[in-house]
Amino acid sequence: MNDDGDDTPDRHNPDDDRGTDEDRQAGLLLKPRTKTKKPAMYRVLLLNDDYTPMEFVVHILERFFSKNRQEATDIMLHVHRRGVGICGLFTYEIAESKVQKVMDFARQNEQPLQCTMEKE
Repeated sequence: MNDDGDDTPDRHNPDDDRGTDEDRQAGLLLKPRTKTKKPAMYRVLLLNDDYTPMEFVVHILERFFSKNRQEATDIMLHVHRRGVGICGLFTYEIAESKVQKVMDFARQNEQPLQCTMEKE
């Protein structure tokens, strides 16, 4: 309201939320658009050991990482020769799930295979 006591809305009073039709149509109220960040990616790694059979490692790669026989064999040989190999690149939750599934499967089959993850 104006200070002069009449009931007309004061166009400059920020406390008056009534406003006029003209005020409401003057501009658009836009929500600020938030930029979504790409999620951090994680490498799932297999570590070499002296006991886990090569065929078991190939099976792990085919079953849990959807690798074909040739890809799985190539990764297994890389792990065998270099000590570590990348199975795939995933978001945190998926990488964590794959590591847990591989570790559980290895333990169920009494294999010492180690699987870990690291941030890209």
